[in-house]
Amino acid sequence: MRRIALSLAFLFAFSAFGQQLPPGKWWRRPDVIQNLNLTDEQQDRLERIFRGAATDLIDLRGEVEKANIALRGELDRPQLDAAAIHKIAMRLNDARGKLFDRELGMLVEMRGVLTDPQWNRMRNMLDKLERPPQQRPNQRPNQ
Repeated sequence: MRRIALSLAFLFAFSAFGQQLPPGKWWRRPDVIQNLNLTDEQQDRLERIFRGAATDLIDLRGEVEKANIALRGELDRPQLDAAAIHKIAMRLNDARGKLFDRELGMLVEMRGVLTDPQWNRMRNMLDKLERPPQQRPNQRPNQ
């Protein structure tokens, strides 16, 4: 049972890291275009990279979701089958790993389109988004 708990902890930590990737078609958002000073050519290149990965990402996310559903179903059984849970957890881990690899590959390609100053501004924007609201500058506390 401890082995299952460790596997699940690893899976949740792994998925949390993946959440730090830029969300959506960020290169098409007017505020990002302005902040990064993206050229039309850069936007087109980023779009081509995304379109090249889109089908893979859809399929890989589907595999992750299927494994999540299977794992939840197995954990909801009255009698736990540690071997079955471990097998599904490993399948989920593999699916998340493949998804992460594809997302990371896409991000590396996209990073190659941006200049160093553009990338640094992008990282700063992402860092601000990842902070909890109470830690963001220029935000008033709710009263």
